[in-house]
Amino acid sequence: MEFDCEGLRRQLGKYKFRDLTVEELKNVNMFFPHFRYSMDTYVFKDSSQKDLLNFTGTIPVMYHGNTYNIPIRLWILDSHPFAPPICFLKPTANMGISVGKHVDAQGRIYLPYLQNWSHPKSVIVGLINEMIAKFQEELPLYSVSSSDEARQVDLLAYIAKITEGVSDINSKNWANHENKMVNKITVVGGGELGVACILAISAKGIADRLVLLDLSEGTKGGMMDLDIFNLPNVEISKDLSASAHSKVVIFTVNSLGRSESYLDVVQSNVDMFRTLVPPLGHYSQHSVMLVASQPVPVWGGQEVMSQNSQVQLSNRAMEMLRVKGQKSWSVGLSVADLVDSIINDKKKVHSVSVLAKGYYGINSEVFLSLPCILGTTGVSEVIKTTVKEDILTEKLQSSASSIHGLQEQLKF
Repeated sequence: MEFDCEGLRRQLGKYKFRDLTVEELKNVNMFFPHFRYSMDTYVFKDSSQKDLLNFTGTIPVMYHGNTYNIPIRLWILDSHPFAPPICFLKPTANMGISVGKHVDAQGRIYLPYLQNWSHPKSVIVGLINEMIAKFQEELPLYSVSSSDEARQVDLLAYIAKITEGVSDINSKNWANHENKMVNKITVVGGGELGVACILAISAKGIADRLVLLDLSEGTKGGMMDLDIFNLPNVEISKDLSASAHSKVVIFTVNSLGRSESYLDVVQSNVDMFRTLVPPLGHYSQHSVMLVASQPVPVWGGQEVMSQNSQVQLSNRAMEMLRVKGQKSWSVGLSVADLVDSIINDKKKVHSVSVLAKGYYGINSEVFLSLPCILGTTGVSEVIKTTVKEDILTEKLQSSASSIHGLQEQLKF
């Protein structure tokens, strides 16, 4: 079909830079002549609406030796070419969205090219070419099995309300559908602590589905334990997308090794968070994230016990570790208790690390272990302790100063 410049120009009557937009779309048509253009109402996140030009079609993506035609829809803003298009996947009923670093659960496409858009350097053809290149690295769609097609139709109907200009977007039905899904929990790390968390949570019976993300090279730690137990509701994967729609995501972080300094361990954990938190948050946008470490930090209030109590507690702990021969189990059981409070919204008091700035005269942005109320949304309240104020304040401020000094040495 011949590209109708004049018809397009008439449709763009309210566009600020109509001629520039038409010329650019004419160039797009040379490379992708099968795109189809129309004017529809787009609803923004603040519920405002605009009649915008949009076009749909497929782009060829080569993945593992096969060519896939990926359906997309691009909305052209009325300030184009000085503002980037809004881009979506447009999957059919037999296609599912693979949420990743460039695509969210609603099919919205995010690319560096969009973030760095600058006229006249940035053009739609260049945007589509980068889209093709990124999708070749991480295919954004997959084939849906016949048993999942009904659920996929519901999802596409919801996405259509976002991408096709329906002003009364009602996500309740889809959200309720998601809420009916299983209690899914993901544990990151296939070492002894990760396995301890999986087994403790499984034994507590609070998860319908557990995912262990083992991102190490090969098998390490207690990974073989899971093969021995052969738990039916546990999935072991190296693919971050396996964590999608988790209610809780647990990071098991490095412990202090003989050849490592404390700063080295903390730095490696910081690097891990920088790499993993964004994509895992992308896959499970409403999850509560926990960090489990071994050895585990303790609440400063425990430091004001009598010397005799401290000795007794220390002796009991060492005896337990001697008998058990495994330090991770106690942490795993504690993590399971935290998860229980989150999944079942128990509003119980737990000692967990929270941002301590503003408490006990602490002015630096550090996290300290304090007694908190824990529920579905995570920490809802920090509990005021009954321990003598001046002693507790002094010790917590000392801890905060030490942690802040360590943070100053980290590379962010």
